[in-house]
Amino acid sequence: MPHTPDSDALIHDPDAGIERLLEIMRRLRDPETGCPWDIEQDFDSIAPYTIEEAYEVADAIQRRDWAELEGELGDLLLQSVYHTAMGEEAGLFSFQSVVRNISDKMVARHPHVFGDESRDKSAEQQTRDWEAIKAAERAGKAQRGTLDGVAIGLPALLRAYKLQKRAARVGFDWPSTDQVIHKITEEAAELVEARDHLSRAEIEEEFGDLMFVMANLGRHLGLDPEAALRGANAKFVRRFESIEDRLAAQGKTPNDSNLEEMDALWDAAKEDERARAKTG
Repeated sequence: MPHTPDSDALIHDPDAGIERLLEIMRRLRDPETGCPWDIEQDFDSIAPYTIEEAYEVADAIQRRDWAELEGELGDLLLQSVYHTAMGEEAGLFSFQSVVRNISDKMVARHPHVFGDESRDKSAEQQTRDWEAIKAAERAGKAQRGTLDGVAIGLPALLRAYKLQKRAARVGFDWPSTDQVIHKITEEAAELVEARDHLSRAEIEEEFGDLMFVMANLGRHLGLDPEAALRGANAKFVRRFESIEDRLAAQGKTPNDSNLEEMDALWDAAKEDERARAKTG
């Protein structure tokens, strides 16, 4: 499509909203006048960026950096625009059809808001209703298996959580956390056995089994294992940076230190955090 004065004006109009972004993407993907890098991209090459941007949104939320969150949400929105532009070029779908699809889905999944069902339900009942509606949707898509539709491309820890949650709906689940913890002990012992006597592939398999059960324990405790691990990662970064700061005050770096000293500084950082938590 040739560029027009109207499309140029749209691109430079800061108040034009989503239509401006859609036009920017059309121009970037224009095979004659667009950006060579953008023209070369396809669904497969853009998908990793989509995943990365979603994690950057989660990171900004966890750090309570609202100014950065605004920018990260824009980056994530761009990913949707990118995929829908490629879908439109291939005659598969358009931005408007994607918006219509999610809008229809939200209305259908909330009959207690947009229909004539009562809103007088507990959160637990609403969750059960939601799952029943999603099960009906999967049946309509010929997804007959309990685990059908759990995306393969999810991060492995999150996918483990979702697979276990699906299986639990049909009764395939331990009834208590005690049994899950017992299984963790069993899997840990099998990992030690594999480490000492088995091949690398078998060690990896046992390690994966242990992580899978750990994700299940998180689910039983009502915790999101992905969020819990993100928190642990952030804590590790925070405490290790404290070690570096304390060493720097002595004119040293971690390379100039040893495990014993750094372990003591780690404990000091942990105590400082606990003290701040008590006074905060």
